[in-house]
Amino acid sequence: MTITQPDFTGRTVLITGAGRGLGLAYARETGRLGATVLLHDVGANADGAGTDPAIAENAVAMLRGERIDAHPFHCRIDTRDACHGLVSDCLAVNGRLDAVIHNAGWVGYQGIEAVEETSFDHMMAVMAKAPLWIAQAAWPAMREAGYGRIVLTTSCRALYPQYVQKGLASYAAAKMAAVGIVHVLADEGTEHGIIVNAVSPVAKTRMWGVKGEPDDLRPEAVAPGVAFLASNACTQGGWILRAANGQFHATRAVEAEGVDYPYDLRAVPVGTAAAVASAWDRIAIAAREARG
Repeated sequence: MTITQPDFTGRTVLITGAGRGLGLAYARETGRLGATVLLHDVGANADGAGTDPAIAENAVAMLRGERIDAHPFHCRIDTRDACHGLVSDCLAVNGRLDAVIHNAGWVGYQGIEAVEETSFDHMMAVMAKAPLWIAQAAWPAMREAGYGRIVLTTSCRALYPQYVQKGLASYAAAKMAAVGIVHVLADEGTEHGIIVNAVSPVAKTRMWGVKGEPDDLRPEAVAPGVAFLASNACTQGGWILRAANGQFHATRAVEAEGVDYPYDLRAVPVGTAAAVASAWDRIAIAAREARG
């Protein structure tokens, strides 16, 4: 079996939210592997508000000091037009866009009784809509090239009930939306050589309130997995790569064998609410077995 090694020589990669933390680690990893890095960061604070162009500029200066070809971008990405404008500016650098890694986001806590529409909409705009609009804008160039890699970001805080945290309804909604987008785009991209996946990373960054270098759960321990997803070596889409502390696990939902969706779920047949209640132990057996 021949294994293709990740190689970004001649490739151009856009990474959002790349001025610090995980995004900067992704930029450094892909840059070391030969990529021209288009480093985007609006320079928002930990609550997702505000702008600071210096964040992207300083990160690019650091990478250039490491002999990585990097270019800064710091426009807002909370509207479709802004996302399309960013991709247009990125395409002007080398006339190509081989990969997109959407890392931009933040963690915002609001209990259910405190959730505001403006904060919910802003969360969705940056972490669910933005990757869709960026992919939409990049799609024609990738389709014409017959090659593209797109990586969205989700979270185990949304994927697994045991890791949920109170106050993260808006955050979880955006992260689950990203999974749905990945599923559809992975299917649409297959015939064009565009591979779409998601990463669910864990790292101690300013989102955790961590300042300086952490003792564990470092961003650079996640970066190799993301670099793989964004590289020529990745040839399958529709996966979620869980990444933490230098360990990786790929997962995706797969239908049970023998299911004739939606007519025969190979499940418990009942016809009344009372029957559902009576059969619940059998209906929920898969969940119980998964918990061990």
